[in-house]
Amino acid sequence: MKLRYKILGVIVIVIAVGVLSLAIAMSYTSPCGPAPPLPAGATLMKGIVHRCYGSPAVVRYEDLPKPTAADDEVLVKVRAASINPLDWHYLSGTPYLVRLDGGFGKPDDPRLGVDFAGTVETVGRHVTRFKPGDEVFGGRFGALAEYVAVREDRAITAKPGNVTFEQAAAVPIAAITALQALRQGQVHAGQKVLVNGASGGVGTFAVQIAKAEGAEVTGVCSTKNLALVRSIGADHVIDYSREDFTQDPQRYDVIVDTVSTHSVLAYKRVLKPNGIYVMIGSANTGNWFGWLETPIEAKLLSPFMSQKFGMMLAELGKADLATLADLMRTGKLTPVIDRRYKLAEAAEALSYLEKGHARGKVVLTVD
Repeated sequence: MKLRYKILGVIVIVIAVGVLSLAIAMSYTSPCGPAPPLPAGATLMKGIVHRCYGSPAVVRYEDLPKPTAADDEVLVKVRAASINPLDWHYLSGTPYLVRLDGGFGKPDDPRLGVDFAGTVETVGRHVTRFKPGDEVFGGRFGALAEYVAVREDRAITAKPGNVTFEQAAAVPIAAITALQALRQGQVHAGQKVLVNGASGGVGTFAVQIAKAEGAEVTGVCSTKNLALVRSIGADHVIDYSREDFTQDPQRYDVIVDTVSTHSVLAYKRVLKPNGIYVMIGSANTGNWFGWLETPIEAKLLSPFMSQKFGMMLAELGKADLATLADLMRTGKLTPVIDRRYKLAEAAEALSYLEKGHARGKVVLTVD
C-alpha cells in the first residue's frame, strides 16, 4: 500500500513539474532580434513582421522575399488588408495558449495578418478557378504584405464588382465568424436575435446577416454607436451604459456574444427556454484562461438548463466566402470601415484596434 502511494506521489510530482515547465516555456518572451539576411538574388516586397512578442511597438515594415505561386496556388497583388483581434493576440502572444501555434519564446513565423483583397498576378499551372487580372478576396496568413500566395481550393473567392478592395478586405475573418456563429445558433426568419457588441467588426456583420435571414435583431453597443447599429438594420438598439439587457423582460431565441460581459445565469434569464447562446469573443482574456470563464461556467450549469450554451472558433473556407460575396453582391451586406491606414502604418492601426473601440473594421491600403 505504501509503495502504491509513493508511486502515485511520484506521478503527481512529474505531472506538476511538466505543467510548470510548459507554463514557463509558454510565458517566456525572447527579446527582439535582427532581421535575418535576405536570400541572395531574391525578388523583394514590403511586408509587416514582428520578430518578438510584444506591443505594436515591435512591429516592423521590412523588405521580405516575394512569394511565388506553386502549381496549385495563385499569387495575389494585395490592394487592401484588414486587421482583427486575432492579429494582436498573435502579436502579443497572449493568451499564452496562442503560443502553442505561434511559437514559444518568439514567433515561428514573424508575418502578420490574414484578411486580404487584391488582383491575381500569376497562377500555378494546375489552377483552373482564377486567371491573371481577377479581383479576389480571402484569408491567408501573412496578408499584411504587398503579395500573398494562396491555394485556389482554400479561403479565396471572386470579389463582387459592387464593392471596393477595402470593403472586401474587411470581410473574411469577421464576417465568416458572424456567419458561422449565427449558423451555430440556428438562426432563421421570425426569431429574435440579440448581438452583444453589435458595433464591432464581428458584430456589424452579425447584425446584417441575421437581418438577411429574416430575424428581428437587437444590437447592444455604446451610446456613440447607436446610430451606426440602427443604420445597418438593427430593429432595436440598447445602450449598455444606460441599460442592462439581462434585466429586461424581453426574451431572445439566440444571443451572439462578441464581448462576454455577463454571467451565464444572466444570459439564461433573457434566453427563451430553448434558446441558444454563442460566445465568439470575450472582454476578459488575460494571459491565461480568463476567456474560458463563460464556457466553463456554461459546462457546469448545462445539466440544469434547457438552453444551449456554446462557443465557436471560425474556420475560413471558400464556400462561406462565396456566401458572403453573394450577400454583398445583392446589397444585403455592407462592410463597415472605421479607419483606414497605409500598410506602413500597421503599428498605429494595431494600437488603435487594441483599445477595443473600433466601429466595424480597421483596413490597411497597399500602394
